[in-house]
Amino acid sequence: MLTVENLQKTYTSGGKSLEVLRDVSFTVKEGEFVTVVGPSGAGKTTLLRCMAGLLPPTAGTVTLTNSGKVVTSPPKEIACVFQDYSRSLMPWYKVSRNVGLPLDNIIKDKNERRQAVEQALQSVGLDGFGDSYPWQLSGGMQQRVAIARALAYRPEFLIMDEPFASVDAQTRADLEDLILRVRQTAGVTVVLVTHDIDEAVYLADRVVVVSSRPTVVMDVIDVDLPRPRSQVTTKGMPRFGELRTQVATLIMRASAEAAAAQGQTQL
Repeated sequence: MLTVENLQKTYTSGGKSLEVLRDVSFTVKEGEFVTVVGPSGAGKTTLLRCMAGLLPPTAGTVTLTNSGKVVTSPPKEIACVFQDYSRSLMPWYKVSRNVGLPLDNIIKDKNERRQAVEQALQSVGLDGFGDSYPWQLSGGMQQRVAIARALAYRPEFLIMDEPFASVDAQTRADLEDLILRVRQTAGVTVVLVTHDIDEAVYLADRVVVVSSRPTVVMDVIDVDLPRPRSQVTTKGMPRFGELRTQVATLIMRASAEAAAAQGQTQL
């Protein structure tokens, strides 16, 4: 479905360079749920933005393998859900208008557009809230609106940047289960960036573990937990604990290596 190959990104400002992505490569299969996890500040969001065509890489490519299209700008096959729902929703528009925004140029018929919005809201449990404003909803409900907007667009590929980081623990668990249900019913391929190890393992078919900056892929771990997943049953499985430990060990190693390298630089 999507191939990231030798992706590099370096920011240059005032004659100084900051290498964020060094050499990142992995693939995402059609229908797969892939999570990307790594230490704080590892460049996960930069990676996501390059994958979505929102940021040009310094080198390397992101390719939609079904069509052979190299991603150089936001492709119509991809929709994004960002972490800060308060900035991604238009507070002066009602929920239905927010969800329908990306449809204006692709669905000309008003009735068809309205039906697409209603279906998207229903899929995230917000049917009946179309006439509300985002600021009248809880944080978790606002993020559901952002997810509904992405789904209304009917993408082949959904990219999510720590979408549950700004909500409380219970709401986070509810949203994790929601996106698993949506992924199953919509048949969409998902890449989700997170800093939460439990979330990365719980959601994924495969976990891509990245290093500290400059980022490389440390390992890609197959998650062989049965589906459907359960917050209680799945997370209580010994295998879940084993996978979590495997991911955590890699991230701790990456953090330790980064700290050692920084100490050598200061010396």
